[in-house]
Amino acid sequence: MAVPNWSPVLPGDHPDHAEAPARHLDRENAALRELVTVYRYLSGLALQDADLAGVVRLISDRTSATVAVLTQLMDVLTAAAPGVSAEKATADVREHLIHPRLGQVLRASRLSQRALRLPKVGGMPAVIVAPVMVGDEVPSYLITIDPADNLFGEDMSLLVTEHAATICGVILGRERVVAAAARRVRDDLVEGLLLGRGRDNADVGRWAAHLGYDPARDHRVVAIAFELPAGPVYNGAVGPGAPHPGDGAALRQRIWESIEHFVTTRAPDAIVSARESEVVVVTTTPEAPNGPAMDARQLAASCLARLAELFPTAKVVIGIGGTCRDPGEIARSYAQAQRTTQTLQRLGRSGTVSAFSDLGILRLLLQVPDLAELRSFAADVLGKLSMHEHEHKSEYLTTLACYFRENNSPQRASRILHVHPNTVAYRVKRIEEITGLRLDNYSDRLIAQVALEILDSLGDEP
Repeated sequence: MAVPNWSPVLPGDHPDHAEAPARHLDRENAALRELVTVYRYLSGLALQDADLAGVVRLISDRTSATVAVLTQLMDVLTAAAPGVSAEKATADVREHLIHPRLGQVLRASRLSQRALRLPKVGGMPAVIVAPVMVGDEVPSYLITIDPADNLFGEDMSLLVTEHAATICGVILGRERVVAAAARRVRDDLVEGLLLGRGRDNADVGRWAAHLGYDPARDHRVVAIAFELPAGPVYNGAVGPGAPHPGDGAALRQRIWESIEHFVTTRAPDAIVSARESEVVVVTTTPEAPNGPAMDARQLAASCLARLAELFPTAKVVIGIGGTCRDPGEIARSYAQAQRTTQTLQRLGRSGTVSAFSDLGILRLLLQVPDLAELRSFAADVLGKLSMHEHEHKSEYLTTLACYFRENNSPQRASRILHVHPNTVAYRVKRIEEITGLRLDNYSDRLIAQVALEILDSLGDEP
């Protein structure tokens, strides 16, 4: 029995599909031509003075996809999407960053040093991730949020994203060399201003001008000081680029970079410099109250909250110096900010923002080198009252503090304490009997107020 001459039925073998192979071939050729064009444009950007935003815009325009560059901590450096502004594109990318598997894909991409694809799941579009490499380091990632009607298809989209990431690495490497040289010069200038090393006002003025300091506006110096936990660092930072245990130097570097990125994106006019275990920010005061710009305290509070999210094990305190306008006053404001951070660290107030003006009498009290001396003084003055408070729950310390704050007025203190004025007067009399102080005497009243400040500052009493 003869075997029939069998062959598979191809789409083009059917009369209704006679032109299908030709259309498919035309589509492949168009995709390849577009791929070559994109490669040529990308290579051209590497030879020009292009930036990451230029690469992202090019890929977005040619692929009709949303494209972005992310840092290791998943902050968006730059983003682009068809038909929308960069701000809208950045907001859209941030919405996609909540994908529960994206962090795993970023980590896998960094370890494998190749582009990976997170397939479409539910309502989430497909995402392509490619590591941006500078030498052996992966400082950031290029991601492409793939549209449904992508011209290239999955394999070619991976190639385009991977090549674009390579170009981003070339640009970043070039920028790092230039930035490192500029940073050294900039840090030297900032160091001179902060420490008052100028030979005269002309020197200081020139240094400030090079840094973009505007002497016509008020400024304040913000010192962001941090301490890393002793021993190996575990869970010191979050995100796919978190340092390994014991990598304290890498963690410190990431904290510097995170602070710098946070401040420059929210206060573009600020002067930022990393010094040892602190970052110093010279920021302008908003010209209009309640305007769109952040003042020093708002900027510091927002930065502290962000650092608490990213680096939960780091102990961060932020001090704010007084207002300065003349460049020669920067050193004074910095000294005040630094004294504030030292005070907060000495009192163990991690996670606190305070201005130098908030310290009050602590500026003098904490000049005493041994805190035990301060505790001893407070115990001599109010020790008996404190013991009575613990034994009888008498609320005498609370009443005394309120009485002093209300300028020795039983009536005003009673309204705050929600008691009768006679009750306040009785408690004041009992306080005098227990402590032996005469609160109508200036010296005794001053001693009691200082002792209360010590107890409150050292956290020995509520």
